[in-house]
Amino acid sequence: MRPLHIALAALVAAVWGVNFVVIEVGLAHFPPLLFSALRFLAAALPAVFFVGRPKVAWKWIVGVGLVLGVAKFGLLFIGMDRGMPAGLSSLVLQVQAVFTALFAALTLGERPGRVRVLGMGVALAGIGVAAIDEGADGPVLAFVLVLVAAACWGVSNVLTRKASPPDSLNFMVWVSTVPVLPLLGLSLLFEGWDRDAEALAALDWSGVGIIVYVAWITTVFGFGAWGFLLRHYPASSVAPFTLLVPVFGMSSAALLLGESVSPLRWCAAALLVGGVALTSLAGVRRGNERDARSGAAAPESARAMAGAGAAPDAGETRR
Repeated sequence: MRPLHIALAALVAAVWGVNFVVIEVGLAHFPPLLFSALRFLAAALPAVFFVGRPKVAWKWIVGVGLVLGVAKFGLLFIGMDRGMPAGLSSLVLQVQAVFTALFAALTLGERPGRVRVLGMGVALAGIGVAAIDEGADGPVLAFVLVLVAAACWGVSNVLTRKASPPDSLNFMVWVSTVPVLPLLGLSLLFEGWDRDAEALAALDWSGVGIIVYVAWITTVFGFGAWGFLLRHYPASSVAPFTLLVPVFGMSSAALLLGESVSPLRWCAAALLVGGVALTSLAGVRRGNERDARSGAAAPESARAMAGAGAAPDAGETRR
């Protein structure tokens, strides 16, 4: 990769890692479900008028929108609102690569292979260590919610694999249109009209900046840049940069929020990142070998999914 494009890939990883800090700050301004709804509303508008018509069937857009937008981000925001630290959230979500491999094996018939199975085992050991560390003095339910969010991300990755959108930015913008109304409805049901109205009435420039960051910077810029890199380089060159996301997430949370990182959490991080690296890169290698045998290049998003389950968000990224 050219040095400028290496810098761009690292910048995207930094944007996605810092996003967890921005989410935590944003949760002081908005209830979690309303916050998630506003994030997708801002990501969809006005971008939906500039990216062109959807390039895949609506069933895939709706399916990914509900699983990724409503389930994954709803659970993530609720988990963080209930006390899951930003840095740990950025780390735990990376287990989505393991869930993606498991769900792909069950639904797509993709046999993981020995290296990938080893990576999955190492990553799950990292999750176990993180759970022990968080269970000592943190909210276990919040940890579980973020872990389930990672599983939902894995489901959405498999759906995206099936859809194989040729343009990742176009796909993500249209996907962002789906969760807005369901999330608003859930917010009114569980968070209440009064709480939502109070948050919107108190909206200031700080709140606007938070929405702009989580929507336009992490989604529009992040997925646009990621798609550009995948159009110019193989997934095996681009996907490893996703492993920097929890590094930026944990370090920015420590610097900006004062979150402490215990030795046990560093151990969990090493196991989880190492396991995800084995799981993801083994998938990239198998995908590249399959493409070479068939003599055809995989679609951009399919290569992204093979490399890292999916580009994080946000987010979406995420995310």
